[in-house]
Amino acid sequence: MSPETAAAIDQIQVTLNAGGMNTINIVLAFVMYGVSLGIKPGTFIKVFSEPRSVILGLICQLILLPAFTCLLAIFMSWWISPMMGLGMILVASCPGGNISNFMSSLAKANVELSVSLTAVTTALAVLMTPFNFWLWGNAYLHFAAVHADIPTLVIPLMDVFKTIFILLGIPLVAGILTSRFLPKVAAFLKKPLQWISILFFIAMVILAFAGNMDAFLRCVKYIFLVVFIHNLVALMIGHGIGTAFRVPEEDRRTLTIETGIQNSGLGLVLLLGTPLFANFPPHGGLLVITAWWGIWHIVSGLATAFYFNRKSWRNSGKKTSATAS
Repeated sequence: MSPETAAAIDQIQVTLNAGGMNTINIVLAFVMYGVSLGIKPGTFIKVFSEPRSVILGLICQLILLPAFTCLLAIFMSWWISPMMGLGMILVASCPGGNISNFMSSLAKANVELSVSLTAVTTALAVLMTPFNFWLWGNAYLHFAAVHADIPTLVIPLMDVFKTIFILLGIPLVAGILTSRFLPKVAAFLKKPLQWISILFFIAMVILAFAGNMDAFLRCVKYIFLVVFIHNLVALMIGHGIGTAFRVPEEDRRTLTIETGIQNSGLGLVLLLGTPLFANFPPHGGLLVITAWWGIWHIVSGLATAFYFNRKSWRNSGKKTSATAS
């Protein structure tokens, strides 16, 4: 990427429609309800009574992902603009995305572990997101020899609370109660809601492209490669840690998905909804990296989930054949 191209990307202005973001939040709450239909309350007790996978997931998301992202941004500093590097670090500093719960369900992973990790990392975002962005952002600017100051990052507490309560808490409780007291209704709704959710996510990708088509077309081939590599590293961190510590296969899948899907929507709220970067140099690269993550992790998450789902289907087929023999 030439310096001229990087400068042109930093000049891009990305705008998001507030009504569109509200619609997406409603869809995510609906999807969370569908995921929760298969959750039994007793499983949460098991998750926290055997906390190894929870601890590993928190280490992956809160420590390893921001640190490896900083190293990756430094390694790519000859090719990307400083604002793009900061965009990578901002995304890595955000908590896990709510759609990871649906992806874990689709992947036949440990959904209870996924929900637990999403809830804990979202609650800790008030402290960890600004700290990680400040720590690793300054480290990146120092080692990449970039002269700029990281602005103070303040996360609105009420926004975080609403994220937990509306997108996670209410649908989760509603789904569990439906499963507990209306098991026939839950069984009837579970499969159709899963496929409807997939269609919703595909529609979200299309709408995201349509709303920012001009901005993305001007830089998509560069942004795509950066986000693709970054997201692949995130997925590998989760899967690698799960494999190294020999957690159960379902937990390993959850760690992979949870680390690879970040709440980039929170990053966009911080960038577009607050004057954090008002005195910063042109930072379109930071915005576009964060926005593209919101699109790409849906695609990569679905691909990863379908791969794991297919793997489970093949393994069950082999077990059936062995039993028949």
